[in-house]
Amino acid sequence: MRVLVKKSGRTTHGNKQAKSTLMEASWAATRTKGTFYKARYHRLAARRGKKRAAVAVAHSILKSVYHVLKDDVHYRELGEDYLNDKIQDKRKKYLKKELERMGYNVQLQAAPA
Repeated sequence: MRVLVKKSGRTTHGNKQAKSTLMEASWAATRTKGTFYKARYHRLAARRGKKRAAVAVAHSILKSVYHVLKDDVHYRELGEDYLNDKIQDKRKKYLKKELERMGYNVQLQAAPA
């Protein structure tokens, strides 16, 4: 079982040049069409505000850069629908399980378009 610890929303006093570069990249990434970072920014900005969302996107970019350099792989853009698809799949699985718990036999089929 994972124990979740509430962390502070404050950033630490790290490398100022790296922070400013990442923030510039973050603001640019939020304006590119059809990207994961744009979708992440708009989802977070609605709840937390524009600047905090930009910092979160900068952090995501930093994590991506770290893994690309560490694992020596090419960057793969996930697309703006990546999380929406993932959330829908989780929701389908949850709702199916709930109906089965109530005693129904469930088989999911896509509705004809």
